[in-house]
Amino acid sequence: MLSTRDSMLLVIDMQEKLLPAIEDTDRLVLCASRLAQAARLLGVPVWATEHWPEKIGATHADILSHVDHCVSKTYFDGCREPGFTDALPRGRGKVLLMGTEAHACVLQTGLGLASAGYEPILVSDCVGSRRAADREAASQRWRHFGLESVTLEMAMFEWLETPAHPKFREVLALVK
Repeated sequence: MLSTRDSMLLVIDMQEKLLPAIEDTDRLVLCASRLAQAARLLGVPVWATEHWPEKIGATHADILSHVDHCVSKTYFDGCREPGFTDALPRGRGKVLLMGTEAHACVLQTGLGLASAGYEPILVSDCVGSRRAADREAASQRWRHFGLESVTLEMAMFEWLETPAHPKFREVLALVK
C-alpha cells in the first residue's frame, strides 16, 4: 500500500510544447493536475522534470502550480543526470511516475529508479504518448520488469487511508 510517509510524485516532462502532440492531452493534463494537487494537500512531495526546457518549454502551468521542485534534464532517463537521485527527498522510496512520453522518458526514468534501489510506480492513467501503441508497449514493458502500476484514484485513496482523514473532502472533490 502507498503511504504519504514514504511516497513522492515525479511529473515527467509535462511541457507546454510537447503536450499538444500527445494523444488525449486535455484528459492527461486534468488527471495529472488532480493527482499533483492531491499529493500537495496530503504532504507528498511533488517533483517535476523538464527535458531541454529551453527547447520544449516549461511544465504546463496547471501542473507546475502544484510542483515543489523542478529539475532540468537532457537524458531521457532522469536518473542519468548528475546528482538527480542523490537530491531526491530522503525516505521517499516509492516514486509515483506520471507524464510524457510513456515509452521514452517515463519508462527510462522508471527503470533508472529501479536500478538505483527505488520502487517506481507507474500512474497508468496519468501517462501519455503521441501514439496509443507506444503507450501500450510501455505498459507491457513496465509489467515485464515486474514494476507496479496504480491509477490516480488508487493513489489518492491509499494516501488517504480512511474517510476520517482531515483532507478527505478536499481530495474527494478532485476525484469527482
